[in-house]
Amino acid sequence: MHDIRLIRDDPAAFDAALARRALAPVAAELLALDERRRATIAAAQEAQTRRNDLSKQIGQAKAQKDEARAQGLMAEVAALKERLPQLEEEERATAAELDARLAAIPNLPAADVPEGADEDGNVEEKSWGTPRTFDFPVREHDAIGPALGMDFDTGVALAGARFTLLRGPVARLSRALGQFMLDRLVNDFGFEEVAPPLLVRDEVAFGTGQLPKFAEDLFRTTDGRWLISTAEMSLTNIVREQILSEAELPLRFAALTACFRSEAGAAGRDTRGLIRQHQFEKVEMVSITPPDASDAEHERMTRAAEGVLEALDLPYRRMKLCTGDMGFTSLRTFDLEVWLPGQQRYREISSCSTCGDFQARRMNARFRAEGEKAPRFVHTLNGSGLAVGRTLVAVVENYQQADGSVVVPAALRPYIGNLELLEPAR
Repeated sequence: MHDIRLIRDDPAAFDAALARRALAPVAAELLALDERRRATIAAAQEAQTRRNDLSKQIGQAKAQKDEARAQGLMAEVAALKERLPQLEEEERATAAELDARLAAIPNLPAADVPEGADEDGNVEEKSWGTPRTFDFPVREHDAIGPALGMDFDTGVALAGARFTLLRGPVARLSRALGQFMLDRLVNDFGFEEVAPPLLVRDEVAFGTGQLPKFAEDLFRTTDGRWLISTAEMSLTNIVREQILSEAELPLRFAALTACFRSEAGAAGRDTRGLIRQHQFEKVEMVSITPPDASDAEHERMTRAAEGVLEALDLPYRRMKLCTGDMGFTSLRTFDLEVWLPGQQRYREISSCSTCGDFQARRMNARFRAEGEKAPRFVHTLNGSGLAVGRTLVAVVENYQQADGSVVVPAALRPYIGNLELLEPAR
């Protein structure tokens, strides 16, 4: 959500930032709406002041037995009484239109975000690890997985396309991954573990930017709630409509949840395997900070996600997303892409974003700095730490053996009964 006052102060800068996202200028239209709203407010205030003044004059006229003047004044009051609700309704409608326009505009990119139209404009910032070499033909996870318990056919039979049933050894490995990730974030990075609702209200989905623009990407229940597409929705809104003290910040939350996405517009993309599912598990990180701490927190959060990959010895690279590939609420985003030997390419496994005060304005989440009377908006950040299904894909492909077995990474063995090898069913 954008602050109309900032647009008033420098409309050219606002339009220039939108141009970096390849969006047309809108400041003039927004300011015209704002001026209409403010003019209506001024007219209503003037009418109310006039009505109060006339009421006093009516009393004076009656006291002076000037009935004709009193009647004239009363007629003007009646007209104002009829006009005031019209002005108030006009102000409400104009304000709602302005808010809707502001809510539909994506966040402005940070100055250090590279310009580009799509993922081809993303910039590699670092890489870690060396992709393994194999002395046998490597296979993708959907070829290795069925013998380990990735039951794609039954998942489809139960729920339709983009659903998978995990069973046996690979189900245990998936569980181990989620627990391992959550433990690292809690024990090593100080995140507070949260078990949040998987269903949320409209205002929660609006607060983190899924509504209204991305409603088609969500699943909605018959009673009007939304299944979360990411635990970011629940975790970030923990602070909605609150004024925190500066001493309470930063807040860091982490959760392992099921997530649900309709994958609207993804027809034909990653239809095989676990890469793009309607239901999946993800460990999510959310941080709430003062404005001057958010950049450092963004790096810290990204390093937390990288640490999971490094502990699992999975090669990855960090990409800074360009203006044309960033999400709606993002000020700056780092994507972590893990090496998949079966596909012979890097694939996204985590996105870590700082949103500035964009979400905080939508949620009215504020803090009061020490020594200050007026509260300010907090900054919010979110990141995957990591997507469990995609990490499972990476482990299966990177640790595959010629006989179809999969070596369990050392870091996961305590979570899976010290099992060292997933062996295929014979």
